[in-house]
Amino acid sequence: MSRQQGRGGKGKTSGRGGDKSEHKKSGRGGDKGFVRGQTSQKKKSSTGTKKSNPDEIRLNKYIANSGICSRRDADMHISIGSVTVNGKVITEMGYKVKLDDEVRFDGARINPEKKTYVLLNKPKGFATTTSESKGRTVMDLVSNATNARIKPIGRLGRNSTGLLLFTNDDTVVKKFTNSKNGVSRLFEIELDKNLKFEDFKKIQDGFKIEGKLVSVEEVSYIDGQPKTKIGLRIKNTGNSILHTIFDYLKYDIIKVDCVQIGHLTKKDLPRGHWKHLTPQEVNTLQML
Repeated sequence: MSRQQGRGGKGKTSGRGGDKSEHKKSGRGGDKGFVRGQTSQKKKSSTGTKKSNPDEIRLNKYIANSGICSRRDADMHISIGSVTVNGKVITEMGYKVKLDDEVRFDGARINPEKKTYVLLNKPKGFATTTSESKGRTVMDLVSNATNARIKPIGRLGRNSTGLLLFTNDDTVVKKFTNSKNGVSRLFEIELDKNLKFEDFKKIQDGFKIEGKLVSVEEVSYIDGQPKTKIGLRIKNTGNSILHTIFDYLKYDIIKVDCVQIGHLTKKDLPRGHWKHLTPQEVNTLQML
């Protein structure tokens, strides 16, 4: 019992001494230690909260993502001046670019995204534009198709329907916009009255409007349909030529429907729906 009390007594004594010691440490040394620790923690915190811009990417990664070469090799090409950003040669390691910057490797523009091809069967009431100020647009219809920055090739009027191709592949876009070659599109057009045969021949042979030749690849009446419905194949990326032709010949266009782009058709693609092109469809598209 006395031992326990003795220990308890010692405990009390050490408790008093310990109180002073602890008070000193916590009052002076302890506070200093705490302040130092807090300062150090703040430094780490300020460093840790420094966020990178999600819209920027290191140049070497941008190049590697485009499939040109590895990041290590990209650094080598950057160092020797093979890469430009927005027309300026960049040799700085760790340089960051935005996804919409123009990056060129040995003079050729590159894209860090995987090549994507989306085919839409457009319904009425949607504008063919990437602008957000035009009400409902075709971009709304393909918004969940991909994260890639795809854009429509060519145009369809707000009240026109049918096939519209989207991609981020500049090479394919150039095929469509090439003034000499282009890619053909087949339209089914409904007019307000029967297309006269003499007007059919004019369209078929080509004619001039204000000294400028207007021509199409092919024109035909549609089998089993009234003469108000015709097929017209053109290589223009827009469809304004259709209105140019029929306004001149004094016809009103009731309906325009794009039923074919190159080899691509609306088969198994309901109105308002989209699909990714198959590898075979992409290969054929690239060979056009």
